[in-house]
Amino acid sequence: MKKLLRTIRNIYRKISHFIDKKIVVPITKLVVYVTSKFDRSGKNFENWLSKTNTLLYVSLILAILIFIVIDQKIILFTDNSAEVLKDRPVEVIYNEEAYVIEGLPETVDITLIGSKTDLYIAKQSSSHNVTVDLSGLKPGTHKVNLEYTQNAGKIEHMVNPSVATVVIYQKVSETRTLSVDILNQDSLDPRYVIDQVDYDTDKIVIKGAEHQLKQVVSVKALVDIKNLVSTEVGTTTLKDVPLKAYDSEGNVVDVEIVPEKMDVDVVISSPSKEVPIKVIPVGEVSFGQAISALNTSVTKVTVYGDAKALETINSIPIEIDVSDLNSNKEYKMEIPKPIGVRSLSTNYVTINVVLDTVDSRDIANITVDPRNVAEGLSPQAGNSQAANITVNLKGVKSVIDAIRASDIIAYVDLSEYTEPGEYEVEVHVEGIDPKVQYTSKSRKIKITLTKN
Repeated sequence: MKKLLRTIRNIYRKISHFIDKKIVVPITKLVVYVTSKFDRSGKNFENWLSKTNTLLYVSLILAILIFIVIDQKIILFTDNSAEVLKDRPVEVIYNEEAYVIEGLPETVDITLIGSKTDLYIAKQSSSHNVTVDLSGLKPGTHKVNLEYTQNAGKIEHMVNPSVATVVIYQKVSETRTLSVDILNQDSLDPRYVIDQVDYDTDKIVIKGAEHQLKQVVSVKALVDIKNLVSTEVGTTTLKDVPLKAYDSEGNVVDVEIVPEKMDVDVVISSPSKEVPIKVIPVGEVSFGQAISALNTSVTKVTVYGDAKALETINSIPIEIDVSDLNSNKEYKMEIPKPIGVRSLSTNYVTINVVLDTVDSRDIANITVDPRNVAEGLSPQAGNSQAANITVNLKGVKSVIDAIRASDIIAYVDLSEYTEPGEYEVEVHVEGIDPKVQYTSKSRKIKITLTKN
């Protein structure tokens, strides 16, 4: 007991010595310094302050103030706070080979409540996931609790949402035919085309709930041109092309696809064809004038595009307006791209129109051909002369003198006539030289349609 009392006295002496050394003496020195700066009236204050009781009271007040400040800091540090962990993933445990789960949220919000110290320690954890164990449940509808299982000491927690209604379905599988969807094809050099895409098999397996598989109308390999290592002519292998399942509206259906990815060979080719430029004057030049020459900066152009489209392209027509033209003129035109053409070897052409004095000439006995005859009908000219017409040519003399009967095409369009009978039909005339104006002297002829 005496030893305990001695220890307490020693502690008290040390505290008193500490207060005297660190508080009383500095304050006394401060007071002496301040009062020395004032007149004698300050000596009364100094005498009062130098009293033992006064210094004890001042020291006590300062000690109380220091205690309050420290105590408030401790309270502030120990008060409970809350932290919200947003969008934390939900991990589910179940037999993925046998079942499909619906209704379980992919993420939840976790609210942690506790002291700032405990919250700080808890937040350092690398895992804040919510785990749901469904391994003991059978197909059907179930309510399950979403719980935060992280060991966080004194931390309280709340999960939002904390309860979910899940539906467990039996997993089924079907075999589907794979097709290809080419993405970002516009990023390919316009001279090139994707000729074909080859892959090992076009039969893949989709797995999921029965109602999910019924939604799937197509499964596609998404070949992204931007992922190609080489976009030159030849075959390039594209690794790990993703497969996606789609419904009738083009939305992705969340089903399992086996395989999930596959390698494909992309064959790039560059179909091309050289075709002439055909200048077509539109309108009539001034009276007494005719087109003597149509000179172009380029006469042929190479077209690049789909091989099938190129088969039908034999020339590229360019129309120029020559209405009331009375002198030579230069036209700078953009060459139009026919349907199916992606690129041209040149995109612009300069056309020089040269005028001269107009002349005229007739060519007789031009045969009129019937076109677009309805099935089951046969056309006959109303008389023997109607089958042949005379065509008037207008143009520069040197140009029209070079025209032969074989250079002129005359025809009647019978697409509007589907019943037997006699009809008066307009005659159309075309020629190989666009510098010449072709006119039939018989605007219409009589055609009789009879059944076969």
